[in-house]
Amino acid sequence: MKDYIFETEIWLPYPRETVFEFFKEAANLERITPPWLNFRVLTPLPITMFAGRMIDYNIRLYGIPMRWRTEITQWEPPFSFVDSQIRGPYKKWVHTHTFEERDGGTLMHDRVEYRIPGGVFAAIPHVLFVRKNIEQIFRYRKTQIQAIFSGAEKTETVDG
Repeated sequence: MKDYIFETEIWLPYPRETVFEFFKEAANLERITPPWLNFRVLTPLPITMFAGRMIDYNIRLYGIPMRWRTEITQWEPPFSFVDSQIRGPYKKWVHTHTFEERDGGTLMHDRVEYRIPGGVFAAIPHVLFVRKNIEQIFRYRKTQIQAIFSGAEKTETVDG
């Protein structure tokens, strides 16, 4: 089984503490997740974040409704945090969020290390649709994040 890595960055013209405050609120995940995923936080809000915190979600992936549970495995405000899938659609999903002061704002870096089910055959669905789906989701997130931080929040369709 192969681990895949997806990385993306976005620069925001705000202090690191301001950007981190937004991302530490689990409710904001619903605001930046594409509507076609029907993403909902199930853990009662507000959620106090800390290493070891479990968070439950509902999501519809490839048309299939499922529960997703993540654990905050590292919590270092306002520099970084890591959420790792405990239960969900992937064999492995480790999402590292880092926040770096840069050029009078904040460079936010996402690194996702993931593995999909299917053993030696997993490369086929990965190439055909999993990688493209992850890229599409993060393009949507980037658009939403930019809109929210510009004060012009909107819902957009982002083509894959």
